[in-house]
Amino acid sequence: MKIRKLLFNLASVLVFASLLAACGGGATTEAPPAATEAPVTEAPTEAMTEAPTEAPTEAATEAPTGAATEAPAEGAVNMDELIAAAQAEGMLTTIALPHDWCNYGAVIEGFKAKYGLEVNELDPGAGSGEELEAIRANKDNPGPQAPDVIDVGLAFGPTAKEEGLIQPYKVSTWDEIPEGAKDPDGYWYGDYYGVLSFEVNTAEVANPPAEYADLLNPEYNGQIALSGDPLSSNAAILSVWAAGLATGATGEEAATAGLEFFKQLNESGNFVPIDGDSRTVGIGETPILIDWSYNSIANDVTLAGNPDLETVVPTEGRLAGVYVQAISAYAPHPNAAKLWMEYLYSDEGQLGWASGYCHPIRFEAMSAAGTIPEDVLAQLPSTEGAYFPTIEEIEAARTVITEGWPEVVGVTVQPSP
Repeated sequence: MKIRKLLFNLASVLVFASLLAACGGGATTEAPPAATEAPVTEAPTEAMTEAPTEAPTEAATEAPTGAATEAPAEGAVNMDELIAAAQAEGMLTTIALPHDWCNYGAVIEGFKAKYGLEVNELDPGAGSGEELEAIRANKDNPGPQAPDVIDVGLAFGPTAKEEGLIQPYKVSTWDEIPEGAKDPDGYWYGDYYGVLSFEVNTAEVANPPAEYADLLNPEYNGQIALSGDPLSSNAAILSVWAAGLATGATGEEAATAGLEFFKQLNESGNFVPIDGDSRTVGIGETPILIDWSYNSIANDVTLAGNPDLETVVPTEGRLAGVYVQAISAYAPHPNAAKLWMEYLYSDEGQLGWASGYCHPIRFEAMSAAGTIPEDVLAQLPSTEGAYFPTIEEIEAARTVITEGWPEVVGVTVQPSP
């Protein structure tokens, strides 16, 4: 997880009940028409919510007795009791939340100030797969290395549910989370979304690439990196897939084409096999980074011209991505975890993400209610023309990419130095 900047204003409303088709313009709140067959400009349909039908594995029943086993009915939360129970636990343990990703630094500080809890932050640079592994590795460990909550790529939610790694909980604003962006039983729920882009250090790159095909040009030798390891990072996996989609391929064929693209990129010397981030972009070690547009926006703002960054959203292979929240089935602090979810899905938490250039999942409801300030609306990046894939499509692509990367591309992406 990392950060960056984009030069265009709000143009989208992601409506996950019909699910969130993009719309152009400034601070409009008008919902687009319902999606149909999923061409490149369409948002996901309700198929996105088709989590595995099997019951959670035995692991789910072995969770600590303090963990919830049933999601409360919507609106049934007694906040005073929940706050007291969370404060008695005294701590929340998070994982993979860098402070410059979707404004998480301010969000965490807001939660601490509001409720007086300590927040134990584990491995801010972890990918979605590593978050699930942290739950697996700490099932019997109630100590500080066991995460209470996770924030993972869309397809990792159903995987975690099927494996019994997460527990259900429905926040007070459950009804305002679009149907297509949540598990109906409350095991996972969308939190924010954005589109993939090229974050370019213009002090090092005079001619920023416009499309994925441009990345193969010799002028970008030793300059291009992924944000994460494609064996475990949601952003990196989707970036490989997007490169394949840009060739005109679809589905699993696009995943295979993406592997071939990165094989070429690596063999040409253009690919830098490290987990790129704001630091590597800023110092010119990886002056072209494929990452989410909201990260690029934040990075450019933070660097304040030293150096200047440009965010390029390619036309071909324009891919959107949704992340989801969940509570570990083995959470050492289950009440603190629930309180964290209540905070994130309140207006305050959603606006915290929006202030970090991420579209919050309650965007449509909040826009209709007029609770998103105009200046925050105006700074949100466009998702116009992006393709919102279903869970099934993402899972199929992820399988091809994670299994094929070692053999086809044949290079290990190392952690950022």
